Amino acid sequence: MAAERLVVVGGDAAGMSAASQARRLKGPEEMSIVAFERGAFTSYSACGIPYWVSGDVESRDDLIARTPEEHRERSIDLRTRTEVTEIDVEGRRVRALDRDSGESYWTGFDKLVIATGARPVRPDLPGIGAPGVHGVQTLEDGQALLDSLDRATGRRAVVVGAGYIGVEMAEAMLKRGFEVTVLNRGTQPMATLDPDMGRLVHEAMDGLGITTVNDAAVTAVLTGEDGRVSAVVTEEETYPADVVVLGIGVEPETALAGAAGLPLGPHGGLLTDLSMRVVGHDDIWAGGDCVEVMDLVAHRTRHIALGTHANKHGQIIGANAGGGYGTFPGVVGTAVSKVCDLEIARTGLREKDARAVGLRYVTATIESTGRAGYYPGARPMTVKMLAEHRTGRLLGVQIVGRDGAAKRVDVAAVALTAGMTVEAMTALDLGYAPPFSPVWDPVLVAARKAVSAVRAALREDGDR
Repeated sequence: MAAERLVVVGGDAAGMSAASQARRLKGPEEMSIVAFERGAFTSYSACGIPYWVSGDVESRDDLIARTPEEHRERSIDLRTRTEVTEIDVEGRRVRALDRDSGESYWTGFDKLVIATGARPVRPDLPGIGAPGVHGVQTLEDGQALLDSLDRATGRRAVVVGAGYIGVEMAEAMLKRGFEVTVLNRGTQPMATLDPDMGRLVHEAMDGLGITTVNDAAVTAVLTGEDGRVSAVVTEEETYPADVVVLGIGVEPETALAGAAGLPLGPHGGLLTDLSMRVVGHDDIWAGGDCVEVMDLVAHRTRHIALGTHANKHGQIIGANAGGGYGTFPGVVGTAVSKVCDLEIARTGLREKDARAVGLRYVTATIESTGRAGYYPGARPMTVKMLAEHRTGRLLGVQIVGRDGAAKRVDVAAVALTAGMTVEAMTALDLGYAPPFSPVWDPVLVAARKAVSAVRAALREDGDR
């Protein structure tokens, strides 16, 4: 009996995790595994690229978890610089293009994994394709940016966008010795936070020497006599630039899947069931940045591009494709970032997210420190908490601060996953010693204030 064939489209976190897990469960005599990757690198940390660009990570190779050769040694037929250009669902085959030779050919599959990732948002603006304008999604993108920085004759960097990628790349440019301007279309940087918390990020970025311009809609990119970028134009002003980094965000890379008739959700990502099977297709799975996932708080799908999810998806897909079993129930939307020593974290819903799904809520915002106030090095942090209006169910937490502020969000992520109320959170037995926390951890101080807000809202309802 011939071995069944698993075809994997995409050679980064989700795709190669799936291939590796399936190989652990089934040997080459039971299952042949063919993986296609349009780039030259596999299994690398895209999240680490800003820190490689900044110089915090010394080498590109430090970001690579497993090379193509290492995958091949594990009996995975990995074909790099080979792009899948068509999926024939009914014919159970994919068309691949060898980008070096130009050869195009079909490969059949018994089981298929789609892990095509996400693509950087690149607005259709005059000059956006000029040399010196960079999106940063792959190792190739990171290398191109570093090469551009070396060629730049001036030291002015403009970052378009102030989300996670934007603020991380602003830090990288600052560490490279550039004068940095961030152009943000929103009212405050970090749209994943509520504006009042985003304002704290703005103030900190200003203090670090990063100029942040809000409500700045980019209309064009200008070039000099040499054809390279020379400035970025907004509706209000022109900003000189020797290099431009696009940090506007990413979208699911699902053009291939959509053309094959596979189901896409409201955010453009593939729709899967709990086992990561594409809805309506028993032998096709999808994972990573190209899928939508269930938000366990809002109870609707979201697109969240994070390596943590992609690796989990891959493990679950590989288990199921290899004859085992696994499920991915969903996420609560936890993310952390930093700009220099400022730490930024969020989990759960923002105020506008809660309103969008029809939830009434109360908020509580507190200022505390990451250590006991008397302990040397104690530094401020701000915690904002959302709780459901009547029940007190935790809905979301945002943290901006220093000195270990960001990872405190993990406590809130666990509480959200467990469906805890803010009142129940106040009894959590968290670790305490003066070098690590005040007697009342900042997350618990916020929970206590949220309990008071819930009770006050109930009293107000009773008075009506």
